[in-house]
Amino acid sequence: MNQRDHDLVLVVDFGAQYAQLIARRVREANVYSEIVPHTASVAEIMSRRPKAIILSGGPSSVYEPGAPQLDAALVDSSTPVLGICYGFMAMAQVLGGSVARTGMREYGRTPVNVTDSSSLLAGVPSTVSAWMSHGDEVVAAPDGFQVVATSARAAVAAFEDYGRKLAGVQWHPEVLHTERGQQVLENFLFDIAGCTPDWTATNIVDESVLAIQQQVGGKHVICGLSGGVDSAVAAALVQRAVGSQLTCVFVDHGLLRKGEAEQVERDYVAATGVDLKVVDASEQFLSALSGVTEPEEKRKIIGRQFIRTFEAAAREVVGEAGEVEFLVQGTLYPDVVESGGGESAANIKSHHNVGGLPDDLQFQLVEPLRTLFKDEVRAVGAQLGLPPGIVWRHPFPGPGLAIRIIGEVTRERLAVLREADAIARAELTAAGLDRDIWQFPVVLLADIRSVGVQGDGRTYGHPIVLRPVTSEDAMTADWGRLPYEVLEKISTRITNEVDQVNRVVLDITSKPPATIEWE
Repeated sequence: MNQRDHDLVLVVDFGAQYAQLIARRVREANVYSEIVPHTASVAEIMSRRPKAIILSGGPSSVYEPGAPQLDAALVDSSTPVLGICYGFMAMAQVLGGSVARTGMREYGRTPVNVTDSSSLLAGVPSTVSAWMSHGDEVVAAPDGFQVVATSARAAVAAFEDYGRKLAGVQWHPEVLHTERGQQVLENFLFDIAGCTPDWTATNIVDESVLAIQQQVGGKHVICGLSGGVDSAVAAALVQRAVGSQLTCVFVDHGLLRKGEAEQVERDYVAATGVDLKVVDASEQFLSALSGVTEPEEKRKIIGRQFIRTFEAAAREVVGEAGEVEFLVQGTLYPDVVESGGGESAANIKSHHNVGGLPDDLQFQLVEPLRTLFKDEVRAVGAQLGLPPGIVWRHPFPGPGLAIRIIGEVTRERLAVLREADAIARAELTAAGLDRDIWQFPVVLLADIRSVGVQGDGRTYGHPIVLRPVTSEDAMTADWGRLPYEVLEKISTRITNEVDQVNRVVLDITSKPPATIEWE
């Protein structure tokens, strides 16, 4: 995709846990944004011709030996700069202000008082609740800067030099806990930096289609469809660009949830008209998993089987279509960032993205989602007319239900889990809570039996675990506070309708310390 036609905002990452979130919030304002490491030189950053620069937070103190440094040339250029938390303090220090450890720390929600009118805080109430995370303090703003906000423990909580297009805030406007945070970011983007809000789903689709056509030309393309939103949207974009030059392969490993294979084979094909090759390999996968209980071994077996199955299907496609030069992968921007932004990003989700194919099946990669966050992928999917059930599908692991069965994976256990999972999803949808929950694993404790009473008799059934979580990016997650009446409906239906289950429990552990999936 060609981003050169859009204004670019670069987020300089000083080790912040929120760097990706800052970039996402900028894009939510319809301005294109990318992340660069703080080690990038001013020359490298300026060669990208950014419309604006945002300096992220970070865990260090600006005066500590070895702390990330801010080159004064970056804030002495004519490019508008916004400093956030550590970036705010680094900016103050390098421009001649004073930063000190006063012993006055602020963490969490903190009242901030707007003390002067400014472009940065225009329209913000005189007092807002903001998310703070700092032990140091800007005690004196640099010359030429107007102090525009304070807090109980920060005499300088925000400053601005409108003439030089420089501003900063001590708090984190990017987190949802901060009131009017998005407004502060948009004030900077539009009123101070003069950005144009033209990064939209429509433009992304149009530019992606053009870029795919230029890359692929008249050659044939293959894509492994998983049923997940990433591969579905990536394939739909390629289909929109090159039509019949694309063949999709859907490997049904027998580990999907109820109705998902049919969703791909029927609804997705109807929406896109894609040429789909379905491979039913469920017997092969179940046979390979027989007797296996160790979680990592399950993953490795499924990965190996997937590659072998896809390889055989790819050979058939090559035999039918002639030379196939391109493979579609659903790599997202967080994958690229977390891999250091290099070409190694293609190997992150090895078996999910069909890594590990043999040397005689070499493809060039087509990665139409490489610049996008998950929420942007969903917006593009909706723009392409994909069914809502695919666009808004919760993230689902490549190994499928195999890692939601604690114990050996068998056809009978899969049937039990499928029914319980389908009930949980149906009730979540009926309650209108699908989009409030990031992911909702339902887990079968297949190697545990507990005593129950059903139909006036004692039973020895399996427990089902409900694991609703909320998250921005899956790096951290909190357990989802579902209403008791929804949990009660799910529990009652599962114990009434699913054989061999007599107990439903709720996992209320955050990530960390727990992971989202149980295996």
